Amino acid sequence: MASSEGYLQYVLDLLADVPELTTRKMMGEYLLYAQGKLFGGVYDNRLLVKPTNSSRALLFTEEVPYDGAAPMLLVDIEDAEVVSALVVSMLPELPEPRKRR
Repeated sequence: MASSEGYLQYVLDLLADVPELTTRKMMGEYLLYAQGKLFGGVYDNRLLVKPTNSSRALLFTEEVPYDGAAPMLLVDIEDAEVVSALVVSMLPELPEPRKRR
């Protein structure tokens, strides 16, 4: 099931304070980037983020975004300030984006 644009807008509202937030549509789902770093995505109308020390400290439910993918953490918090702060705290723990040729 593809994610709805309405749910994507809800997620973008939650992440309004995240610096340099961008999205990329991929097969009906949406990848989420901050400062060029992939930190999560919207899969089947669920906000999932990569497991890092910061995200594991706040989130506990693991879910698989699609068959064959590594588990990610479900964001089940509706407080925009908390969710944005979580993503910002994850950024130093995420790898730098690869340089494209």
